[in-house]
This record gives sequence, structure tokens and C-alpha cells, in this order.
Amino acid sequence: MKKMIVVLVICIFAILSGCTKNNQEENKVKENKPKTEQGKKQKVHDEKIDQVVSKVTVGAVGDLLIHNEVYEDAMLPNGAYNFNKMFDEVRKTMEKPDILVANQETMIGGKQFGLSTYPAFNSPYEVGDALKGAGVDFVTLANNHSLDRGEKIIRSALSHWDAIHMPYTGAFKSQADQNKIRVLNKNDIRFSFLAYTFGTNGIPVPRGKGYLVNLIDPAKIRHDVERAKQISDVVVVAMHWGNEYERVPNDTQKNLAKQLADIGVQIIIGNHPHVLQPPAWINGKTGNKSIVFYSLGNYLSAQDEIYELIGGLATIDVIKTKTNQNVKIELANPSFFPTYNYYRDNRNFKIMSLENIEDINLKNGQLRYNEIMKHMRTYIKDLKSISEVK
Repeated sequence: MKKMIVVLVICIFAILSGCTKNNQEENKVKENKPKTEQGKKQKVHDEKIDQVVSKVTVGAVGDLLIHNEVYEDAMLPNGAYNFNKMFDEVRKTMEKPDILVANQETMIGGKQFGLSTYPAFNSPYEVGDALKGAGVDFVTLANNHSLDRGEKIIRSALSHWDAIHMPYTGAFKSQADQNKIRVLNKNDIRFSFLAYTFGTNGIPVPRGKGYLVNLIDPAKIRHDVERAKQISDVVVVAMHWGNEYERVPNDTQKNLAKQLADIGVQIIIGNHPHVLQPPAWINGKTGNKSIVFYSLGNYLSAQDEIYELIGGLATIDVIKTKTNQNVKIELANPSFFPTYNYYRDNRNFKIMSLENIEDINLKNGQLRYNEIMKHMRTYIKDLKSISEVK
């Protein structure tokens, strides 16, 4: 009987011990499960904390061709020049992009060498001053007029750009200067800038001085782009290309743009046709998405045909997303602001918003605006219109 009682007690103790152990293990599972879920949530939360997003809006305007009519209109009684008023009506819009690039088509060698107009340009220093005052942050100088008046004009122009602290590319003082990739850092995004031209109107580049102007050479461009990619997040290339007065890009432009996208150029700014050509997205062979503004027309000149008088300012948003694992660059919101290069009797030059222009300045201006925006949306249907800033 005692044995039976002892056995019974042992069994009851064993059962209770097993229940207690099971309950403890179950409690451990219940305790551990929330911790595991909490750990996952914390990890995601940490990743969100470590993710940093930056954005920069890059803008570009078309060609600045300073014909004699333009600089004569800017001349002051004391012999100096002031181009500021020509930008007054679009100044606030030009100040909107974080970085604004301009194609200065004529060398600003200064009046001490004698100003000149087409076909061999030399422009006043004060053009550069006006651009800087209007919000331009960077100028490209590789074009078919770079060598119009020779090396001394290039050196004089570059000296003034340096004096006003305006970065430039496409024309250089020396081989060492050419080798230096120009970089601008904005909102934690580093941009490299390069520029090239198809030619120099038959004027040969001085022997041993290829640094005076960058010519379109696929091998050189590839080499420059590879170096630029090592020191920046975004590579911007200005191309002086195409045929004058053609309103759509030709096959050469399209092929070059694809080659640039394939080697990793994200933003391509085209100039030279002197009329607007519609922008386009391009998919590079590595899966990257690039944008090309084939031609932004004339921004300021004394040309006189209607499509030569209409140019504009284009923008693209560059978005950089940085996490612990990688850095991603995206392009978004391509936009365009069409402008009209107004003047009467070769006087009173000024750049105006085409969207809000009045009939007194351009008859049927609203119809022109609608036509131009439709044209610029040929390849990018959702190209936005930049509203004028009052």
C-alpha cells in the first residue's frame, strides 16, 4: 500500500513537472516571438532612418549669340555695357533651378580686342556678368565659334570667367586645365560637367593646343566620362551638334545620344541648331535612364525668323537616395519654359515668357505657346510646363 502511494506521488510530481516545463517552454516561445517581430520592425525602422534622399533641379538655357545689334543695345554712354535688363523679365524663373547651365556661344574676349559679330564673334565681358547676375551657375564654351578670333580671345574670355568665379568647360587655358573635370556639389549630389563641339567652322585647332576647345571624339569622351563617374554622382554633357534650323534631331544626334547614355551619362544638353528640338528619354545599355535635350534653341540673339526667336529653359529633377547598402540616382519631372527673344528695330532686346506674352509683343502668342509645347512633347508626352514666377 505504501508502495502504491509512493508511486502515485511520484507520478503526480512527474506530471506536474512536465506541465511546468511545457508551460515554461511555451512561455519562452511566447516571450521570444514578440522579440523576433520587434527586431524585424526595428531593422526596417533603422533602414528608414539611414535612408537619406536629396534632390537637385538642374536647368539649362539655349544659345547666347551676341550679335552686334545685341551689344550695341547694351552699350552705355560711358562705353561700358550692361545686358542686365535683357534678362529682367525671366530672372525669377532662371533663379528657380538649383543649378542653371548656359551655352555661351560667343567668346567674351572683351572690347580691348575689338568687338565683332557674325561670322567671327568677340563679345563684351559684361555678357558674363549679366549671366551670373541672372542666376546662371555654369557655362559651356565648346562650339563652332570657339576659335573665331583665335587663342588670345579664348584666353581673355577664360580670364574673365575666372575673375567672376563662373565655372566653365569645353575651352581651356592649358592641358592641365583641360584634364581637370569640373564638379559642382549641391545638396549632397556631385555633378560633373563636360562639353564638346562637332567643329570650329573650318578653323584648325592650333598644333599642340587641342585643349583650347573640346572636339567630339568618342574615345576622348568615353575617357572623360569614365574619369567623371569616379568623382561624381551625375555626369552632364553638353553637345554642340545637329544641323542649323532643323526642328527635329537627326540620326547623328540620336546615335551620339545613345552612345552617351550607354557609357553612363545621365543628362545631355544639346545646342547649335538655333531652334527648339524636342527632348527624349534614352535607356542606356546598363539599364540606366538618361535624358537628352536635343536643342534648346536661341535664348538671346539678333536672329529674326520666328522659330529662331523662340527658345527656352529646360529642367530635370535629380534625386539621390542613399542607404547603408547603396546609392541610387533617379531623374524625374522633365519640364520646359518657352521664351521669346523680343526686340524692335534692333533695339530693346529682352527675353520674355512665351506663355504670358501679349499680342503687342508677339501676335497670336498664346497659339505659338500651345504649338511650341506640343512640339516639345513629341517624345515626352508628360513634359511639364514651368509656370512663370511673378
